[in-house]
Amino acid sequence: MTRIAVVILNWNGRDLLERFIPLVIKHTTQDNCQIWVADNGSGDDSVSYLKENHPQVNILEFDRNYGFAGGYNRALGIIKASYYVLLNSDVETSPGWLEPMIRVMEGDLSIAACQPKIKSLDERDYFEHAGAAGGFIDFLGYPFCRGRIFDVTEKDTGQYNNECNIFWASGACMMVRAETWHNNQGFDSNFFAHMEEIDYCWRVKNRGYKIMVTHKSEVYHQGGASLPKSNPRKTFLNFRNNLLLLWKNLPPKQMPWFIILRMLFDWMSVVKFLAALSVHDAIAVLMAHISFITFLPEYIKKRKELQRERKRGNHPEVYLKSIVFEFFIRKKRSFSSLKF
Repeated sequence: MTRIAVVILNWNGRDLLERFIPLVIKHTTQDNCQIWVADNGSGDDSVSYLKENHPQVNILEFDRNYGFAGGYNRALGIIKASYYVLLNSDVETSPGWLEPMIRVMEGDLSIAACQPKIKSLDERDYFEHAGAAGGFIDFLGYPFCRGRIFDVTEKDTGQYNNECNIFWASGACMMVRAETWHNNQGFDSNFFAHMEEIDYCWRVKNRGYKIMVTHKSEVYHQGGASLPKSNPRKTFLNFRNNLLLLWKNLPPKQMPWFIILRMLFDWMSVVKFLAALSVHDAIAVLMAHISFITFLPEYIKKRKELQRERKRGNHPEVYLKSIVFEFFIRKKRSFSSLKF
């Protein structure tokens, strides 16, 4: 069986593949390691480009776009390996990028996932939004990172140069232990895209596993290749999926009060969007709440199943204050300024 499978999910990303996959091939030199591209029903010439220019890359072709969550679930259900590396098609790898992550994973069997430093492709001294130096979350489910709070990213001056436990690893580049992945049913396909990796990490942490980051590996992420920041579809998925992951994973004593409080915060976002004349984003938040409610019959059952398997309750990587208050009212702009 293959030891490591680097798996890139592609959807109409021919230009990204042409730009980034040569470096993935160049920098992925480990023995017993394969590179895969899982094509999510692309309508462009992505697959023919790979076949003609990079025959060493293994290809899976799906009949349609199953999203980030569904696409990876299908791909990793087929690929046999001890470790998977989920890698966005718009990520530039660096020399030696895999070794630190595999060393961390093999050093402790209770580690379910590990991510590298994720930095900006355009501003290479700065962290990138999607993962930075490791993901965290506040008690209302707002995600942030070492090196990024909301839209403010920090310059990397070595302030987070350590390997440590984090709450979630970024789907832009994360190594997962295959056995743990399959035992925990991978991503929640209903999420389609956005926050599925937070949900996965939260589920496995509730079962006693660890999530780690290593500063000894760095990659550079372009970001926004599939859905740009201003896309209302992205707003919808982020708000809807955030409620779903809270519903599934919160400890019993915090349900349903944190859900209600989070929905009230979402209504404040609606007001903010309307004040900024972002009507489509405001509507997206409202539609996210409606979608969440329609999913509740299914997710009531899911929550019961997950709670029966819970081994841990509270996690030290959860920020017990409101990151919204700390950022917007107290003007805290760096992870290091927060007190856990």
